[in-house]
Amino acid sequence: MSEIIVHSIPGSPFGRAVMATLEEKGARYRLTPVMPGSMKTPQHLALHPFGRIPVLEYDGFRLYETQAILRYLDRLLQEPALTPAEPKRAARMDQVLNVCDWYLFQGCGSVIGFQRVVGPKLMGLKPDEAAIEAAMPRARAVFAELARLLDNQPFFAGEALSLADLHVMPQIDFFTLTPEWAELGAPYPNLVEWLKRMQARPSVVATTWERVADMAKAA
Repeated sequence: MSEIIVHSIPGSPFGRAVMATLEEKGARYRLTPVMPGSMKTPQHLALHPFGRIPVLEYDGFRLYETQAILRYLDRLLQEPALTPAEPKRAARMDQVLNVCDWYLFQGCGSVIGFQRVVGPKLMGLKPDEAAIEAAMPRARAVFAELARLLDNQPFFAGEALSLADLHVMPQIDFFTLTPEWAELGAPYPNLVEWLKRMQARPSVVATTWERVADMAKAA
């Protein structure tokens, strides 16, 4: 079997979703770390023409866009299946995947997560409190909707883990590193309990920021 290579910035929630999926599949892979600030270089643009991460390489095939990578891995590595067979549950998974990209990250995690975690930790920046405050109404709406969609199920698509859980988990886990988590998580015990269950999974433990940083050092 050819080697699976993941190009990502250590700590990226999108890269983590890919690696956690590979861990769930029991697949061996190698991380090629991408350094912050290098995504617009000719070398990285040759991998991803829009200068983002992650990028997956396998058996001469290169793929970018996290959802595309997750779906590809679920088709390539068929056990355990991470897409429900029942159409409504599969549709719910698809919906949550898109909520994650378009609402949880865009204008929400991309602001609060960056201002509270990425900027200070990687760039030495001070949080822009005005930007965080402006993003909070959107964040409140997104967390309320995710809690509604989860309802009293163990996972977003029902009884079994799906790609939706693996995509959302790193984004919400980022929020636990911010003071805003106390406000955003507290009203939704179902979401808090779901996150605890996810954080206990070996795939999630294996892909913490610290673990991935160690992978990057060994690369």
